[in-house]
Amino acid sequence: MNPQQREELEVTIRSHAEGGDLAGAAEIALRGYGREIFEFLAALHRQDDDAAEVFSLFAEGLWRGLPRFGWRSSFRTWAYAVARKASLRFRRDARRRAARGAPLPDSSRLEAIAAEVRTQTQSWLQTERKNRFTALRESLPSEDQALLLLRVDRQLSWIDLARVLHEDDGAPLEGDALKREAARLRKRFQLIKEKLYEMGRREGLVRRDDDDT
Repeated sequence: MNPQQREELEVTIRSHAEGGDLAGAAEIALRGYGREIFEFLAALHRQDDDAAEVFSLFAEGLWRGLPRFGWRSSFRTWAYAVARKASLRFRRDARRRAARGAPLPDSSRLEAIAAEVRTQTQSWLQTERKNRFTALRESLPSEDQALLLLRVDRQLSWIDLARVLHEDDGAPLEGDALKREAARLRKRFQLIKEKLYEMGRREGLVRRDDDDT
């Protein structure tokens, strides 16, 4: 999806949401951003069943949170924040969704869309061969993987990253606090890159003469 297509998608989602068609907005969002969100979750969780379950939690969170979304960021950024919280919730819940809430309005339609996105994306992912450097990235802690995926693969800004990775369920970060968190993530990202570089050297993926460049 190019920037113009993404902008058009954002406008369409917001138009439906502000017009009171929350189910339509959620459906458009799942079809538009579902694949990349599922890829993000699949990279974090790696087990297909786990990623599928977290994606279901994400779809539920998207629906439940949509009426409260204040459009302080792009919908895409907010969707990644919802996905990140779904991932954390899944990891913290030993029984996996034992405390899931009541069925969603229009749940059959949204669940069908979520299942469609999962199936299509899983099929695509299974055709992709992971290279050795990807395997190194997957050996990192999940928090570091999330930062790399969102910054490198999804090209989120540092401000948007601060919003997505902020784990407090209370008031969202704003102003100076948001800038400080963005600066902290930038430094952390640099440390992760240096760690990956050293791991790559040990695996023979980085030539020693690259040190001179």
